[in-house]
Amino acid sequence: MLFWCRNTSRQIPALSFHSVRLPLPLVFLPPPTSPLSTSFHSITSLSLFSRFISRKMSLLRTSVRPATQAVKAASARSVVASNNYATLREIEMRLKSIKNIEKITNTMKIVASTKLSRAQRAMQDSRAYGATSDEVFKNSEAKAPEEGKKLIIVSSSDKGLCGGIHSQISKAVRARLASAPDADLVVMGEKAKVQLARTYANNIKLSFNNIGKEVPTFAEALIIADQIKQLESKYDDIEIFYNHFKSGISFEPTSVPAFTEQTLTSSPNFSAYDIEEELADDLTEFSLANAIYWALAEGYACEQSARRSAMDNASKNAGDMIGRYSILYNRTRQAVITNELVDIITGASSLE
Repeated sequence: MLFWCRNTSRQIPALSFHSVRLPLPLVFLPPPTSPLSTSFHSITSLSLFSRFISRKMSLLRTSVRPATQAVKAASARSVVASNNYATLREIEMRLKSIKNIEKITNTMKIVASTKLSRAQRAMQDSRAYGATSDEVFKNSEAKAPEEGKKLIIVSSSDKGLCGGIHSQISKAVRARLASAPDADLVVMGEKAKVQLARTYANNIKLSFNNIGKEVPTFAEALIIADQIKQLESKYDDIEIFYNHFKSGISFEPTSVPAFTEQTLTSSPNFSAYDIEEELADDLTEFSLANAIYWALAEGYACEQSARRSAMDNASKNAGDMIGRYSILYNRTRQAVITNELVDIITGASSLE
């Protein structure tokens, strides 16, 4: 829109503020040639016209500013309300998922506690087998040769969610391999196999899976010992790494030796036992199966104990998170209700 000023031929552009162009029909001046120009004799100069425009603009700005601020405040409240509603839904979904996780961890804790009692009974039986073999080796004063081919057997399992039980046994094996890097590995369980394969993949000659699903038996240990005996390499020194059960909340990576036929027959006091030399090979295989059964039973008991402790800690952490998110949910819900009441009261007041 253009404004014409009397006694001049200049065109003045329309004024604007707050990025809104405002028409000013009250101050429209027709061109000098218009027949309506006689009604604007009071404005005789451009300075008078400018003052007239400034006064009208200030009045219009004063009347429009409250309405503009009200619109901005309403839009801001709507944005905050929408954000609160979205946050409320997200908190509710998060709270529901944490409650479901707490149910799962509590169930796994109960299952682990039930399996732990059976595992401890099997562990006591396996210690009788292992103690008998150790007594024979100690009385015969058998010692592994310092030189020769070495085999390390690692006892682990396939299941996780039991703390750092598998990491600790893998760490102990890596420390032993640092002093004997050419030693071969036989791994029982996928967890230890995955961890050791990162740095010693070429050392792994044999591995067994489906370990730790049920209570170990001597038949399983005998099958594993038979597979180890069928390896192409002949070993002079065999060492078994496993987790030793100390109490319901603690365990320790430990190793026990398993002697070969040559080591056993060459021991100083082996002749004290009335054993024929033809049966020495069967005796060493039987003692290896005893040691493997001992390691599997001890490791299974440690795994169930560690899983029970891990699920107990997870349940406690889930309970703490549920408490914090419940408080946050209630506060957010109260804030949303307060904003809705403010909007309702503001709308009712504007209608009065």
